[in-house]
Amino acid sequence: MNDVADASIYRAYLVRVVEERLLRLFSEGKLAGTTHTCIGQELSAVALADSLDRERDIIFSNHRCHGHYLAWTDDVEGLLAEVMGKESGVCGGIGGSQHLCGRHFFSNGIQGGIVPVSAGLAFAHKLAGDGGIVAVCIGDGTLGEGAVYEAFNIAAKWRLPLLVMLENNLYAQSTSQGETLAGDICARAAAFGIDTHHGDTWHHAQLAATLREAVTRVRRDCVPVFVQVDTYRLAAHSKGDDNRDPAEIATYSRRDPVNRFLAGAGADDDPRLAEVRLRVDRAVESAVAARTQPIAARKSEAATAADRAAAVAFAGTQLDAINAALRSWMTADSRVVVLGEDIRSPYGGAFKVTRGLSDAFPDRVLNTPISEAGIVGVGNGLALGGWRPVVEIMFGDFLTLAFDQLLNHAAKFRGMYNERVVNPLVVRTPMGGGRGYGPTHSQNLEKHFVGVPGLTVLALHGRTPVETVYQSLARSETPVLVIENKLLYRERCDAPLPQGYRNLESSSAFPTTTLTPATPPDLTVVAFGRMSLLVERAARLLAEQEEICVEIVLPTQISPLDLAPIARSTARTRRLLVVEEGTQGFDLASEVIASLLLEHRTSAPTHVRRLAARQMPIPSALELEQRVLPQEADIVATCLELFDA
Repeated sequence: MNDVADASIYRAYLVRVVEERLLRLFSEGKLAGTTHTCIGQELSAVALADSLDRERDIIFSNHRCHGHYLAWTDDVEGLLAEVMGKESGVCGGIGGSQHLCGRHFFSNGIQGGIVPVSAGLAFAHKLAGDGGIVAVCIGDGTLGEGAVYEAFNIAAKWRLPLLVMLENNLYAQSTSQGETLAGDICARAAAFGIDTHHGDTWHHAQLAATLREAVTRVRRDCVPVFVQVDTYRLAAHSKGDDNRDPAEIATYSRRDPVNRFLAGAGADDDPRLAEVRLRVDRAVESAVAARTQPIAARKSEAATAADRAAAVAFAGTQLDAINAALRSWMTADSRVVVLGEDIRSPYGGAFKVTRGLSDAFPDRVLNTPISEAGIVGVGNGLALGGWRPVVEIMFGDFLTLAFDQLLNHAAKFRGMYNERVVNPLVVRTPMGGGRGYGPTHSQNLEKHFVGVPGLTVLALHGRTPVETVYQSLARSETPVLVIENKLLYRERCDAPLPQGYRNLESSSAFPTTTLTPATPPDLTVVAFGRMSLLVERAARLLAEQEEICVEIVLPTQISPLDLAPIARSTARTRRLLVVEEGTQGFDLASEVIASLLLEHRTSAPTHVRRLAARQMPIPSALELEQRVLPQEADIVATCLELFDA
């Protein structure tokens, strides 16, 4: 045991006692859920923590995070209370065993997704020039996740100060590495030109020296480094689900440095070991006595103030308005960083929204690899690191590749870390059909992203006050997905209103626009995105040919949705049509109609209709595409039917 310094072995023992107590509490029925212990692996966490600078470096860990957290923070009390679900826990009992946020520490239970986030945090350090680095802890099972390699590529190409420590314990949950892993572990990182090192927890002094050397290289040269740490998990993957060979476990148990230390002479009478056990006992007692955090009731949808006259519209196309708003924001705030595929000059993005921005801000407009999960993950890390990232996804259809980063990372950070962080990530992307791009480049996927707690979703329509939207984005502390429309890019923001109409806006940060006729309206039509253009045209025809007045409500923020402007209109008309370009079924219209009926009963419509795309892939042939997507004639016909209902 001479290989392990006294301080290291006692800190490793502390981790073990905490985790053994957690397992006992589970067996006694005093804890719910699950926990993933690192029993047998503790010394890798201790060596990593000792190699880093606690004042400026960050550790990002995974589901098996207790050892990393305790070795880095020494916060026994906060961890135990957290796993026990108490308000005094480090995240108020919300994060639980896998999702911790302490000083310069984060963890998330999603395999692989933390690596691009960590790369983004490392990028934040590089941009700040503060000399800090980020260490991300993954397991050998995580090597099956594609986001890992997207992050390796970005970290190597951009020379990010990122240390990747892979704890190789030979199993991915219960499956042997031999069944799932091809090739050499270090060779994976080396393929990206990343320096690699190798150590193990049975030779702690050598491992500590290896990690110190790796950290020095990362910090000195601002490059990523990969360290493989061979180790063995003595306990089950999660509580008691262990089907490994008991003889194998016993062999590694005898070899384990902590067990060997405890079996040595004098361990039973060691006052420092007794003090560790006493500290854990007291922490458990304190957590048991602590209260559970009260969860506030969900706030009811508050009615916004009365509509106000819309500001003067931008004199140009919506594309020009977005470009100008981005330029203005970047001029005003040096923390704004724009990432995306092909967005720099001379190309300026697939739809030219970012044209010229890289000429004005060459260091803050960056071309990325084709790695949607990777670049949104980097955006998440930049946002956690105090920057204001704007990520462009070339086509909205490709958002599915980044869904994990939006759902399980961006949207959750603030809530699961109990409001300890903000995450002002902006992801913007074009969607929609009408250009013959076919089944995988013409979809409207809004409904797959709405209703996600913690994620704000905007869908720009033809009358969206773009400047107001970007002023609100500049103040936002939560992730926002901004859905644009390919065909709206070329439409003028200051196009004339239908004759006799006024343009009103709600007072919310991302206003709802209401186009209201001079005479009392007969129908309310709610339209999302590009459908606003078709609804305006239909309203003109209905007024001219049928003397039917339509009030048009155009939400910009579609999730969470402010129902008040819609309710104010349906209180007058009692007839509602909702039009969207996405596919029908489990759609935006269903939510609007159901919420009105449940939450605004006194103003809810008595007759409702909805229009959406047919449930089939969007054809490439324009004529067929028009049959699948709602058209102006469909809106007119449905309004007539609704009027006669």
